[in-house]
Amino acid sequence: MEKENSRRDFLIKSAALVIGSITASSILNKAFASGNFAETIFIEPDGGKFTLPALPYGYDALEPHIDKMTMEIHHDKHHQAYVTNLNKALETFDVSTIGGSPTFENMFNNAGKLPPALRNNGGGHYNHSLFWTLMTPPKAGAAAPSGKLTDAITKTFGSMDEFKKQFGDAATKRFGSGWAWLVKTSDGKLVIGSTANQDNPLMNLDSVEVKGTPVLALDVWEHAYYLKNQNRRADYIASFWNVVNWETAESLYAATK
Repeated sequence: MEKENSRRDFLIKSAALVIGSITASSILNKAFASGNFAETIFIEPDGGKFTLPALPYGYDALEPHIDKMTMEIHHDKHHQAYVTNLNKALETFDVSTIGGSPTFENMFNNAGKLPPALRNNGGGHYNHSLFWTLMTPPKAGAAAPSGKLTDAITKTFGSMDEFKKQFGDAATKRFGSGWAWLVKTSDGKLVIGSTANQDNPLMNLDSVEVKGTPVLALDVWEHAYYLKNQNRRADYIASFWNVVNWETAESLYAATK
């Protein structure tokens, strides 16, 4: 009974962390449901560990736009390293400083209190877990978005082409390593932004200028594209539009009111 009460209290506290939006874990739940992932990445407040989610498509499924070797190394090496180092960092971290449980909600809400290893690897694990769901094999019809998200994009940016241009600019101009984001803010607006390293729009940090629910994300670390595109980040960004999972993006957009 005591454990059940603790679990209930934890859920209540987690739900209260993101007012007017959905929690970080709920965002992943939505995204994974759209992408037919197994929900194996979450940590329980009783001391479980984060694990690497398997891709729902083959390493070569995004060819020719994103190559097999990049996907294999990106997922199995880089993402796995974030998971391994996140669990290692948690072994010596006092979780009482962030609400007593190392959930994504607690970590992101208290991002400024985290040591670099926890902030970077927690963000890296979360961002990549979301990123995989936002891509799909091109034969699955990813290139033709429709629905309320498309309507909102057109209303906000003037056209889908203009949106892609502005999103591409944010991805191109992110100096060094980082991410480009399409975000739904707490007041329902769509905004494009970017973050450095493994930060994301859910983190309570002054350096994260655009906050809200991620709707679309693009990894612009060199390991995401260098084997195929070398230093041509713009070519990688252009390729990305051929594999965007608009169904998942639509689901994330609809998740918040």
